[in-house]
Amino acid sequence: MSHNTFGHLFRVTTWGESHGPALGCVVDGCPSGIPLTEADIQPWLDKRRPGQGKFVTQRQEPDAVRILSGVFGDERTPGQLTTGTPISLMIENVDQRSRDYSEIAQAFRPGHADYAYFAKYGVRDYRGGGRQSARETAARVAAGAIARKIIPGVEIRGAVVQIGPHAVDPARIDWAETANNQFWCPDAAMVPVWEEHLEKVRKAGSSTGAVVAVEALGVPAGWGAPLYGKLDAELAAAFMSINASKGVEFGAGFASAAFSGEENADEMRAGPDGPEFLANNAGGVMGGISTGQPVTARVAFKPTSSILTPRQTLNEAGEELELRTKGRHDPCVGIRAVPVVEAMMACVLADAFLRHRAQTGGGAFHPGETARR
Repeated sequence: MSHNTFGHLFRVTTWGESHGPALGCVVDGCPSGIPLTEADIQPWLDKRRPGQGKFVTQRQEPDAVRILSGVFGDERTPGQLTTGTPISLMIENVDQRSRDYSEIAQAFRPGHADYAYFAKYGVRDYRGGGRQSARETAARVAAGAIARKIIPGVEIRGAVVQIGPHAVDPARIDWAETANNQFWCPDAAMVPVWEEHLEKVRKAGSSTGAVVAVEALGVPAGWGAPLYGKLDAELAAAFMSINASKGVEFGAGFASAAFSGEENADEMRAGPDGPEFLANNAGGVMGGISTGQPVTARVAFKPTSSILTPRQTLNEAGEELELRTKGRHDPCVGIRAVPVVEAMMACVLADAFLRHRAQTGGGAFHPGETARR
């Protein structure tokens, strides 16, 4: 990953600021011949879009995407297909309120990247955080929609499994339930608990953290590489690049530190289509390479740093002051992070698939085969 680009063969470069005229991305390395229109991308953006409930930011952005390059279709080519050239996507900003940030033009918001960004570059766009804003993640979701079309046999699904101190019992997770509430919650019984908690947080002008779980089904064995191209390492880097993410774990994650070797081992037995695992403590990745099990991860998001409670800080002159952050902000940024986490999973897996195909021809070895394809 570079400053603004991630991926190896499937490469995504995002551009734009929170209060600029537009933001977007350039996707390079997408194979040719894949049907792609704005209608394939827009549903994923609609899931991330702000203003869809009182527990998320009230900024009203349609997040309408435009494809500017990389596709072609005419009377000889039914529909619109990718051409193998860079795909440029643009999303206009239409509901900026830069005046909300006039008071922080010289002050650093506690918990934000304001100071670190200024210390590095010596200049910063204070309007909504500029390039640091989570508004940038709209471009990632658009890129993720393209990535999903490269790996059509893979299903990626995410859910919020904890808000503040209130966590979903893993035994009660129902992935289908996430579509029935505004929290992406996989347990209907937890929804009123979260509503009560967030209402208190919202009225207090404060914020709360969350944990997002994500899994990819249908990933075959063999994607990724040992050591410096580990699939879980690249997923971790992608997840940690998301605004406000502060922790990532795969499979049993940190809980595995308390396991014995016997408890942690993902035992195998012979199945009709290859190995069958008796557990998935590894999260579907061993030695950096996918095992054919679901690839599972959890991402922790900190509380939104923009809160109404006065906090101690400094300005650019080094003077101490008290600051309240105004504007329209998510009381729990983790809620809208679900489509972003899914998108980053899709982008990394699409890249892993293309690299695997380039290195091996695409076939995955299974015990019992007499030769590699």
